[in-house]
Amino acid sequence: MSPSLPGSAPFLTPGLPDGRALELPGRGTTWIREAPGPQGAPTLLLLHGWTANSALNWFAAYEGLQREFNVVALDHRGHGRGIRSRRRFRLEDCADDAAALLEALNIERAIAVGYSMGGPVAQLLWRRHPKMVEGLVLCATAARFSERRNGRALNGVVSGLSFATRLAPPSVNRRVSERVLVSKYDTTPLGNWAREQARLNDLRTMLESGHEVASYDATDWISSINLPTAVVLTTRDETVSPHRQRQLADTISNATVFEVDGRHDICATRPERFADVLMVACQDVASRVRSIGPSTP
Repeated sequence: MSPSLPGSAPFLTPGLPDGRALELPGRGTTWIREAPGPQGAPTLLLLHGWTANSALNWFAAYEGLQREFNVVALDHRGHGRGIRSRRRFRLEDCADDAAALLEALNIERAIAVGYSMGGPVAQLLWRRHPKMVEGLVLCATAARFSERRNGRALNGVVSGLSFATRLAPPSVNRRVSERVLVSKYDTTPLGNWAREQARLNDLRTMLESGHEVASYDATDWISSINLPTAVVLTTRDETVSPHRQRQLADTISNATVFEVDGRHDICATRPERFADVLMVACQDVASRVRSIGPSTP
């Protein structure tokens, strides 16, 4: 697949699988991408970060990963072409969507690979549906993203903004989205393609999901994770501090750490560098899953 934007040079994304809509019974219609690997290979479930989607977060990773794994990814609620719902965004709903996706595709167990916001989704998928998860790869993420100060006031602000987006005309929300979500990307071929991906996001959901991530706190239970786990640590991350990423790894028993020299957006700005480290991390978890054999959570 090689997207081309009007008035710009084509941005080539070799290995990016085409997506398709998939109805999750009782939940809504989501958007998934599948990159089949060798027969009998483990399955990776890719869970993207905030304001990204299954294309923008992982476009450079599919081709390499599918040499050794079956790869499945989805767009989270309100992101990309993910489920649209009038309900307020909740990370728990994203985890349940991921479980429903595995069930719909008849995948009994998978290694959950979460990037940034996708990290909490992967953690919650394990907590809520442990029989479906056999390993974790947690990238540029944490068990807690910020101190929970003034949470009630922030919740009120987000609720007010979310309500305002529901009432505002679509044209107003589009202008706000352009300024807040789209303009951060440059006008190179890659940047223009990223802009098109960002335009697929729902503004209200971006506000609500940002608050959910900032409020997320798994520190009371994260140490109970007992699966093969790898942490891909972005060493120059200014969004999720390397210190918090290291804390995550230290808290999970026997978690391995794979450092990658880059900032929080390395998956898009230095995609080949990130993809190489991601591959090694997935191989590490898969090898440990094989060594312990089938188990009952």
